[in-house]
Amino acid sequence: MVQDTKDITMPTINEVIKKSLNPFDNSAARNFWEEQELSPTVESIHQKQLTQIKSVLREVIQDHKTRTLILYGDAGSGKTHFLGQLKQNLNDQAFFVYIEPFSQSDHIWRHILRNAVDSLVNAPAGQTDSQLILWLKSCLSTIRKGLKSDQQRLVDTIKSFFGKTDAVRDRQLFIDILKKTIGTTGIYNANEFFGVLYDLTNPDLYSLACEWLKGDDLDEESLKKLKVKQSIDDEDKARGILGNFSKISDKTQPIVLCFDNLDSIARLPDGSTDIQALFNVTSTIYNGNWKGFLIIISIRLSTWNDNYKRVRPSDLDRASIRIPLKRITLEEAEALLATRLYPLHNQAQPQPVSPIYPLTQQMLEKEFPSRKASPRKALELGKVIFQDYKKSLLSDDVRTTQSEQSNDEEEQLETEYPEEKIFQAEFQLLWQQEYKTSQEKITKISLLAAIDLMRMLEQALTALQVQGIKPKLLSGRYAGYSLSYLHPGKQERVGIVWTEDPSMTSFFNVMNACQKVIQQNICQTLYLIRDGGVGKANLAGNQIYKQIFTETNHIHIKPTLSSIHYLATYHSLVKAAEANELEFTGKIINLKKLETFICDSQILHQCTLLQNLGIVANSPKNIKNGEDKNDLQPVKEFLFNLVVTQGYMGVPTLIQRTEKQFSSVKTLDIQQLVQQLCQEQKTQIIDPKAKLQDQLICLVTKN
Repeated sequence: MVQDTKDITMPTINEVIKKSLNPFDNSAARNFWEEQELSPTVESIHQKQLTQIKSVLREVIQDHKTRTLILYGDAGSGKTHFLGQLKQNLNDQAFFVYIEPFSQSDHIWRHILRNAVDSLVNAPAGQTDSQLILWLKSCLSTIRKGLKSDQQRLVDTIKSFFGKTDAVRDRQLFIDILKKTIGTTGIYNANEFFGVLYDLTNPDLYSLACEWLKGDDLDEESLKKLKVKQSIDDEDKARGILGNFSKISDKTQPIVLCFDNLDSIARLPDGSTDIQALFNVTSTIYNGNWKGFLIIISIRLSTWNDNYKRVRPSDLDRASIRIPLKRITLEEAEALLATRLYPLHNQAQPQPVSPIYPLTQQMLEKEFPSRKASPRKALELGKVIFQDYKKSLLSDDVRTTQSEQSNDEEEQLETEYPEEKIFQAEFQLLWQQEYKTSQEKITKISLLAAIDLMRMLEQALTALQVQGIKPKLLSGRYAGYSLSYLHPGKQERVGIVWTEDPSMTSFFNVMNACQKVIQQNICQTLYLIRDGGVGKANLAGNQIYKQIFTETNHIHIKPTLSSIHYLATYHSLVKAAEANELEFTGKIINLKKLETFICDSQILHQCTLLQNLGIVANSPKNIKNGEDKNDLQPVKEFLFNLVVTQGYMGVPTLIQRTEKQFSSVKTLDIQQLVQQLCQEQKTQIIDPKAKLQDQLICLVTKN
């Protein structure tokens, strides 16, 4: 029997608001491939800019000529979200690549290659194949269509890569097809490159082929499996492989290279951003007549104005397409707010007349008299007004509950909470959210390049006020793998070298460089950070390793994956702070403030790598992330912090949000933790006699 919908009692909008999370809460900016669900989008916002880029992409599709455009706007104008929207709209017409900020200019080509392949191994929405496989299939499809009717063997061979025939896969024939149809002119190391593309079609070799393509320094056994002589271990090779991608893109859809968060790129000696290094790349691409790329440089307007004069005029001329992301209209701001509020309105009966209730048009007009606003400012206003309105709704509930308490009770329900406490709670929630993202993204240490790991470690040391930090302790090609700093107690110089390259040749070279540093007494203590093996006893690298790290004051540390997650989480917050995108309690947090809070909160004291280095001691003040499935304390802290930031909320909403953050924790355990918080008089159920779905929870203070 179908239930009559008229019998279902729907809550009023005010009842829905009481139970809900603030729909305007946001998180730190990250790259668009990490966003599993894009925030609701208003199609009219930045539609002109989207149309412009579509037009530029069509030109690239038609003539295959590479183009560069500058996408600029104020902080909060929605640049990163716009890139995600662009990918969502155009991923059927191009392959999208997100390039993280490069930390060292002399590694920029290897950095771009690694990030390009990391993006290409992602599958677009609605697809099972990765962008990389779709790119290869598209190329092969174009080649097949161009073959003559008497080349049936070649046609059958290509078909086999699509699973349409039982033809025997012939590696050399595949290489010959690509050499004949694509040519070898302008292809770097054609035999090995085409052979690795062949290996992408083999499930047993796919991962290894991806590792080679993105520049991992592979060991001898892995190189033999791929039938290649050497890894892509320097700038020239990386530039050559990227050029190969361009050459093949001439026969398939374009590749869109998106450079974002340029506030975090490598710095020049005077402290300014090395933006010229990026334009050196674009000049090489243009001078080499590379095909099939659309380069998008997304940058803050103030950063662009401060740095564009440092770029050679000839390089700027090649990036003549400039697309500004301007402030949005008041009508668009209203539509943006409405998209966030719609899920709440849709639960209520009757639904509010205004799509932005509890906000009003008058509130928007008062806050933005020019009738223009950045998307971020509009959302910030929504967050504040929603929270204030929610408090006003519940004030009667609080007074009623307090009047029912006995005079002997010394607790009272909290309607206002100190801003500092809310700030700390918001930060802890964001940290746990970003930490979870790091866990999901980084499943093994080798996914990150050594120079990126070292950059993350340097940022953490800086936040912890370690003095005398100097990058590049080693000399030569492995300089980026190292740094040194002053020991806080002895005032001696301590060196750190981090290498995860599987290649024993690379390991030997790093050990040789370490030995020279020790012989020259550049540092008194040397730490080697390496999770991988150190080679067989008869290898030269292993013998030098033993000389340095056996029965000496020099130490080898094997990092844990959780330590990498700590460093990566802080790194993501640093990027947001440098881009003016980090906000708590309505205030923008710059890098200096972030470093101060990180140091004071001792949040990094849980990182075992920093403990092993002697930088921090394990502290009870640290924020836990729920790594130990049997430790429910992080879950309990999450529950409490969520109530702190929301003020009031429905108990079911609290439980559901916690389940999303800690998917391995049982619902019953979460319910028991909620009860513990109430028993400890930190929180209280406002209406304990109500059904669970109707119960509200808020804070308690003790007088």
